[in-house]
Amino acid sequence: MNRYWSDTANALTPYVPGEQPQLPNLVKLNTNENPFGPSPKVIAAIQREASESLRLYPDPQSARLKSAIAGYFGNIAPRQIFVGNGSDEVLAHVFVALLKHERPVLFPDVTYSFYPVYCRLYDIEFETVPLTERFEIRPDDYLRTNGGIIFANPNAPTGCAMPLASIERIAAGNPDSVVVVDEAYVDFGAESAVSLINACPNLLVVQTLSKSRSLAGLRVGFAIGQPDLIEALERVKDSFNSYPLDRLAQAGAAAAIDDREWFERTRQAVIKTRGRLTVQLGRLGFEVLPSLANFVLARHPRFGGAELARLLRDRGIVVRHLAQPRIERYLRISVGSDDQCDTLLAALTELINA
Repeated sequence: MNRYWSDTANALTPYVPGEQPQLPNLVKLNTNENPFGPSPKVIAAIQREASESLRLYPDPQSARLKSAIAGYFGNIAPRQIFVGNGSDEVLAHVFVALLKHERPVLFPDVTYSFYPVYCRLYDIEFETVPLTERFEIRPDDYLRTNGGIIFANPNAPTGCAMPLASIERIAAGNPDSVVVVDEAYVDFGAESAVSLINACPNLLVVQTLSKSRSLAGLRVGFAIGQPDLIEALERVKDSFNSYPLDRLAQAGAAAAIDDREWFERTRQAVIKTRGRLTVQLGRLGFEVLPSLANFVLARHPRFGGAELARLLRDRGIVVRHLAQPRIERYLRISVGSDDQCDTLLAALTELINA
């Protein structure tokens, strides 16, 4: 305990981000980064914005970006959109603005590990709801008293997704609570709940440009919901930082949203490689959960997760081992390029055959 720290700082157990090792010739498959670069139109937009205008504050409302997002979805107006410095910041504001109530927040027992961190940071009561043996969400488990509900779809770190009908059931069954769907990985094969927004006043959908649009380094996320939910988020943002997105981020993000051809081509390439990786891992004896994300969660009957992660690292391949109950024997493997996946599979073949 540091005597200069507040009680809050002393009590925190912070979120641990994926390692960013600085090693030569590394096959990096641990942080779900897209193996393809961003659209060339993104680079061009950022270069145009990198001018004398940087002396001026950016648009605090990010109007151009909100317009691009609204145009992409079609059934959404700009006033139904909130933007922030990555979806993690958006989620942080969601916990304060919409999930901090007397009753506990509900989320799965195996999910994005930032959720309990936010709860402890903001002194929010929470309860975890067990996934099924197949790591699926049972909608009926969430039809009980709560102060809000949040889950990732597809779930992280499992990659498993639930259908829109199940999300609609959870939202309809909790009319007095906000239901937040974290869709960081939705573009890799799942159905987005944005189509339910106008019919569900308590539904909020959060997305990021880090994964499917290859902008993890730009830090842009957004939320979509009915205007009263967005207003709550804006109130928190303007009490914290009125300018979360700089000029370069706004310009690059809008260009990424607008370039649908690049988005579609690269996401389909990731989906194809994920399918091949899943099949090859299965042939090596791995159990692979059905993933609709840009990663897979897999385990081998002869190796512990930590052991296998260490053996791969010795060969210059970094994957993610999450020492959490129920998944400690699994590895989360990002879908990299075909060459990266081939290197991984060759190393696993050597280890398993040894």
